[in-house]
Amino acid sequence: MSLPYRPLPLSLAPAGTHIVRSGHELPAHATSMSPALHAMTDLRHVTPAGIEPDASLHKAEERMKHAQVRLLFVQDAERELLGLVTLNDIHGERPLRVQRDLGITHAEIRVHDIMTPIDRLETLALHEVEDARIGDIILTLKRSGRQHALVVERTHQGPVIRGIFSATRISRQLGMPIDTVGIASTFAELEAALGH
Repeated sequence: MSLPYRPLPLSLAPAGTHIVRSGHELPAHATSMSPALHAMTDLRHVTPAGIEPDASLHKAEERMKHAQVRLLFVQDAERELLGLVTLNDIHGERPLRVQRDLGITHAEIRVHDIMTPIDRLETLALHEVEDARIGDIILTLKRSGRQHALVVERTHQGPVIRGIFSATRISRQLGMPIDTVGIASTFAELEAALGH
């Protein structure tokens, strides 16, 4: 029997998006049918890890290790959100491309050289997430080929990043690996990936 999962719509982060200012604990165990909010790190309760745009890639990786995260929000001195950088960005092709294009050494590369800028961040709307299940989030991550998904809430002060989904965290909650590199194109493939 097929489960009715659906990929949630992604859109670019709206202009003027900020990080919501803040711990609540997520359930240690969940199923694919659990509410999606049971897997979302709510930034009202958890202060997100950040880094300045001119930091070295080594410093960014050290900050990730210290904070036990794989994603950092890139913020300027006034704490304005400029973008984000992931561990995959640091170890992927971007640094090699920057090195080649700018003719610099790896040590000279800065976070702003490889980060994803705010105007290119794909996000999920909080109202969509509130009606979703963890299985929907897994399918969304698989379809986008990403390890993380950002959740935006529209407030009176403007749009804010309210939460983060992490494939690693979901994997721990479900007690099984979540591979977001391959795309599950059918519900049967998703069910097989979830062990149903």
